Amino acid sequence: MFEQLTDKLNNAFKSLTGRGKLTEKNIRDGLKEVRLALLEADVNFKVVKKFIADVETEAVGAKILDSIAPGQQIVKIVHDKLIDLLGGKNPSKIRLPKANPTILMLVGLQGSGKTTNAGKLAVWLQQNGWMPALVALDVYRPAAPEQLETIAKQIGMPIVKPQFMEKPLSIAQRAIQESKMKGWDILILDTAGRLQIDDVMMRELEELQVRLRPQAVFLVVDAMTGQTAVEVGEEFARRAGIDGFILTKLDGDAKGGSALSLREVVGKPILFVGTGEKMDALEPFYPDRMASRILGMGDVVTIVEKAQRAFDQKEAEKLQKKLLRAEFTFSDFLDQLKQLQKMGPLEDIMKMIPGARKMKFEFDEKELKHIEAIINSMTLDEREKPSIINGNRRKRIAKGSGTSVQDVNRLLKEFNAMRDMFKKMKKGKKSIGLPFGLGM
Repeated sequence: MFEQLTDKLNNAFKSLTGRGKLTEKNIRDGLKEVRLALLEADVNFKVVKKFIADVETEAVGAKILDSIAPGQQIVKIVHDKLIDLLGGKNPSKIRLPKANPTILMLVGLQGSGKTTNAGKLAVWLQQNGWMPALVALDVYRPAAPEQLETIAKQIGMPIVKPQFMEKPLSIAQRAIQESKMKGWDILILDTAGRLQIDDVMMRELEELQVRLRPQAVFLVVDAMTGQTAVEVGEEFARRAGIDGFILTKLDGDAKGGSALSLREVVGKPILFVGTGEKMDALEPFYPDRMASRILGMGDVVTIVEKAQRAFDQKEAEKLQKKLLRAEFTFSDFLDQLKQLQKMGPLEDIMKMIPGARKMKFEFDEKELKHIEAIINSMTLDEREKPSIINGNRRKRIAKGSGTSVQDVNRLLKEFNAMRDMFKKMKKGKKSIGLPFGLGM
């Protein structure tokens, strides 16, 4: 996500940050590179023109502070303007009014990820105190209701499916009546999509909105489609009326231009972004955090939030005490591995750490699987007392895990080194961090 744009922006800043004093010519030359980087990222050209003009106006007229290098001050101005472009420092809060039930309609083109994100949104709403149900309104695409039913079973959510030859409006009205009996307080309507915008689809959405009066309409757009996402956003906003966007596939090879263009062009906020394939990989959109990621400044707040969701606080406190007493075992480590994996791909987490990009960090996720396999091949006694693992046991563990004796030896060596380190630490240490280096 945004990797190419981040690299190109950082290269553009190099010509500015290395100077002791900046002139109007230096600034304009540097901003030409910024402009090119944004255009290559598929940002709308009108948005780029206005953005560069705003940055230049402020940068040329800015009072250079003695305590800050001139180049760094330009970077700050670009950062602030990016935040404004993405939605401002006080972005739209995701507030869904209570109704009986609250109706949330998802719209979008076929292939944008609408059905999958209906499930992701249901998971997010449940985590935030709602009792959602999914409603399959796509009666045109073959197997669309079955796809939503599969997702509903996967995440443990109720679903209302179409009956034989039933129309979308009838399905939705039946779901409303059923929700009142079963206590669902929010209905997520997965409407039909098309391969392209057409009058039939728009008329159906308009009728559903008039008859159902949904509390919110979210347009699901694919970040991989670039400027097409902006065009789709404009048309849906004009014809169907939308309250905001769910931007999908930002974890892929998306250039990022649609994220930087949508709000400025369409005038509606990005509310959620899809960050992976798992059903919990949907995050509220924060302009300031996204601007920091784009400029390679990291996103520590999101890392902390992911950790808080993944790690049990009481268990973490118990673990810290065991670490300080050097009683940490392979069983404890296996538990930590499983919780760490809940945070998402480790490579993505590392990209959120400030400065990690400069380290050119590379990590093979298979390494985690190898470590997990080695520990799973140990007996309970071996996990609790690694000192009993002799040569024969190492051969058995290697064979059982599909690894080599050298891999087992390396894991044992690093594990023992970590325990020795904690033996030397003084008690009362408030924060320890992740318990193992994972070979980094």
